[in-house]
Amino acid sequence: MATTNQNHFCTIRTAAPPAGNTKAALLNESRWNVSTLKVQFLEGDPDLQRRVLEVAREWTGPDLANLEFNRAEDTDGDIRITFEQGNGSWSYLGTHAQHIPVSEPTMNYGWLTPDSDDDELRRVVLHEFGHAIGLIHEHQNPQRPINWNRAAVIADLSGPPNRWDLETIEHNIFKRYDPAELSATDTDSSSIMMYPIPASWTTDGFSAGLNSGLSETDKEFIRTAYPW
Repeated sequence: MATTNQNHFCTIRTAAPPAGNTKAALLNESRWNVSTLKVQFLEGDPDLQRRVLEVAREWTGPDLANLEFNRAEDTDGDIRITFEQGNGSWSYLGTHAQHIPVSEPTMNYGWLTPDSDDDELRRVVLHEFGHAIGLIHEHQNPQRPINWNRAAVIADLSGPPNRWDLETIEHNIFKRYDPAELSATDTDSSSIMMYPIPASWTTDGFSAGLNSGLSETDKEFIRTAYPW
């Protein structure tokens, strides 16, 4: 029997592609071709906004991605953030954000508040900004794919706190991307883009913990994705 998993999980959002087109959600299709992205907060406590942007910048710098996250001083942010409680944590994937009306968010933090501790905030923000610069969930990496115990996963994620329907579970857990359209390393259980996965969710004992920082593979990969 699957062990009940009490973690909140984020969802990836993608601008609706043409029917049958699976390439739109992939890293190669969603990589930004600019070096500066404007981050706009549509709401939220000022200190919480500061903390989010500070953590997000851990993806960038001379030894990491050739990107800058600059705070938008106007209303046309490339990444637009809300803190709508109860709406989950999610982000549009990379350049899909360009297809979202400028009045709407492209990222949400549904359980972060000014009282959130630094570890939780860092884990969630690094994960969502990974999506914002085009990274998929690591458990959907087709390189050495995970052998799922589908019944156990569905049983856990259809219950609290996520309460996902089958379509959401299929899209965010079981969907695998075409290797020909994806830049990828072998599946990295330590990646910040990996969900925590109990052994009961797999048929071969694979598991992953609650990662809270960029793995060495994350750092190496993002340098190649956004080279200097």
